[in-house]
Amino acid sequence: MPYPDFITAFPSIDIPFPDDVVQTAVVRSDNGLVAFFTFLKDMELPPHSHGAQWGTVVEGQIEFTIGGETKIYRAGDSYSIPAGVEHGALIKSGTRVIDVFEEADRYSIKQ
Repeated sequence: MPYPDFITAFPSIDIPFPDDVVQTAVVRSDNGLVAFFTFLKDMELPPHSHGAQWGTVVEGQIEFTIGGETKIYRAGDSYSIPAGVEHGALIKSGTRVIDVFEEADRYSIKQ
């Protein structure tokens, strides 16, 4: 199910992937960032690290490698990535994810 209109109307973020691959909508506070991701095409998220992140798969599938351990996450599954732990993923087209980042400035908001 797509995110409702009021969520897709939230601002998007500046990420290093084209809009035809992934769409974003975010809510930011002084204490963190909540991002709603919709993946329109299969994509590979290269290994990287940053502050702590928690997420849940709303729809679709992600093959996540977190700290060297690979696991498949499907709708209803959640993951927690501690600060500084390297992670990367193979994300299937049609996947929707909600990610919460401890860093409020993890991504800049598109103007």
